[in-house]
Amino acid sequence: MEASILFFRACLALLALPIYLLSFLGIWQPFCKKVFFPFFLEHFSAIHEKKAKKQKQELFRNLPDFRSPSGELKLLEIGTGCGANFQFYPPGCKVTCTDINPNFQQGLLRSMNKNQHVHYERFLVAAGEDLHQVPSGSVDVVVGTLVLCSVHDVNGTLKEALRVLRPGGAFYFLEHVVADRSSWKYFWQQICYPTWKLVFDGCCLTREIWKNLEQANFSELNLHHLSIALPWTPIQPHIVGLDPRPSPHALSQPVPFSLTERADTNPSHLTSAQPKVLY
Repeated sequence: MEASILFFRACLALLALPIYLLSFLGIWQPFCKKVFFPFFLEHFSAIHEKKAKKQKQELFRNLPDFRSPSGELKLLEIGTGCGANFQFYPPGCKVTCTDINPNFQQGLLRSMNKNQHVHYERFLVAAGEDLHQVPSGSVDVVVGTLVLCSVHDVNGTLKEALRVLRPGGAFYFLEHVVADRSSWKYFWQQICYPTWKLVFDGCCLTREIWKNLEQANFSELNLHHLSIALPWTPIQPHIVGLDPRPSPHALSQPVPFSLTERADTNPSHLTSAQPKVLY
């Protein structure tokens, strides 16, 4: 099996040889961040959105339940990208966007113009592991979708999410993850892993993100494994759910998230104003 993986990896690397050469010359990474990946992500997000729309609607339907006692809902999104989640946020929601890559602005503004029911407070150029611009306990909800695959430190990102959440707030997530080790999907992921990570700006195919979520200090993990139909890609296995932060008033917690439909559940896995850009 390992010999087969190495052989097919070499074949794939040969096909992507120009990109490897540009990377060796120090040209690919800046081009990827500034031009290729923002372009790719905006178009891929549209495809992913069609496939995952039902799951996202179900995931985000109880966002209003996490409003603060003042009636406001302050939401921070880690890895906002082109703003694919804005359409699912409730009217009047106050959103702080964060992303380590500042080159998503054009796609982000297009998404903002389509979703003017949301109030956009600011855009922070920041890594998920370092949200020092955001005060502790200052937001009601943190959202991360298709971002934990590419952060440098998953545990550090979850720690920051927990820090900025107020007691009783929640972290919402939808992430692609490694497939079951006995499946052909896992074999395909192992083949694609090095080239995929280079081409798609550090995206990692083999992370067991549910384990990081299990180890984080949230009060309760509501997580489901499912498969999103993205043919001929190695990112079909996903996890979706939310983690509430512990609250001194646990009995007043909103109803936990649950999916009405689940696909490819694997028992072996179960354990309105423009934003201000700050550099």
